[in-house]
Amino acid sequence: MRYNPFGTTGFNISKVTLGTMTWGKQNTEAEGHAQMDYAVERGVNAFDTAELYAIPSAPDTWGKTEAIIGNWFKATGKRKDIFLASKIAGPAAFASHIRNGNLGFSKEQIDEAIGGSLARLQTDYLDLYQLHWPARKVNFFGKRGVHSIANDEWEDNFLEILTKMNDLIKAGVIRHWGLSNETPWGVMRMLHLADVHGLPRPVSIQNPYSLLSRAFEVGLAEVCLRENIAGFHYSPLGMGRLTGKYLKGTAAANARLNLFPQYTRYSNDNALAATKAYAEVADKHGLDMTKMALAFVNDRDFTQSNIIGATSLEQLKVNLDSVDLTLGKEVLKDLEKVQQQWPDPSV
Repeated sequence: MRYNPFGTTGFNISKVTLGTMTWGKQNTEAEGHAQMDYAVERGVNAFDTAELYAIPSAPDTWGKTEAIIGNWFKATGKRKDIFLASKIAGPAAFASHIRNGNLGFSKEQIDEAIGGSLARLQTDYLDLYQLHWPARKVNFFGKRGVHSIANDEWEDNFLEILTKMNDLIKAGVIRHWGLSNETPWGVMRMLHLADVHGLPRPVSIQNPYSLLSRAFEVGLAEVCLRENIAGFHYSPLGMGRLTGKYLKGTAAANARLNLFPQYTRYSNDNALAATKAYAEVADKHGLDMTKMALAFVNDRDFTQSNIIGATSLEQLKVNLDSVDLTLGKEVLKDLEKVQQQWPDPSV
């Protein structure tokens, strides 16, 4: 395993973080525990979760993933060995079943959310606490085209959030905090307010990044590099699209995009065409497509850790093996050609 300094935290984090969102829906608790055992054995020292999980979130699944992780900590005693990250859900209709719909980032809502997460995770602190998505009207989760904020009812509460995160850090409830599905404007405004008021900056941003979704490079990458914000990317395989299994027809009936066809982020015509072209690059250079796609994300200068998820130990093994692959110049050149032909078909 390779390790990187995680932004300004002083923590050396594994190049790969174990994603957990399938546990409690696609995976049983026993399977989740087996994945954590194996990942730690391979040198992974970071887990990422959220109160929203398991995905798709529903009244009978939200919070289950955190509970599975908490039971593993209790059984193994390995909490101190893991950089543990979780997330608070923001306001959204699709999450209205969480905390009786009391969603947002007021001090009271944050207290309720983190109290629940800590109880389920069976820990008294988090290493990283993240805002899962913005409360304001903005593009995220594959959405394009917000051209107006005329009907946005959001009131700027960034300073209140910063103050609350400072309180949680001082109390030892969290060690650091971060953003997710955020924009360059959102990150820079948070940084500005933190600096002006002497409050703790966000240390990381967890946004999608993959060969099918490189919009992070426009704005956010520079923010990370110049402000020492850790890039903490999710969906590096485009919900499994970049494994090539859907192209080859080898995807199991219970594969993610077969089970949940409502997730269309990586299924538009351009994304499918780009995926086919990326598969041809992998074949040309004799590479496993999954490892190629992950290695591309792993070795960006703005990537401190790449969040990978799997529904089987075999998938997890292949994903973790990607840390041993460095893509050559000719491979990277061919990947750029595909990006030029089908730029960012998914967001």
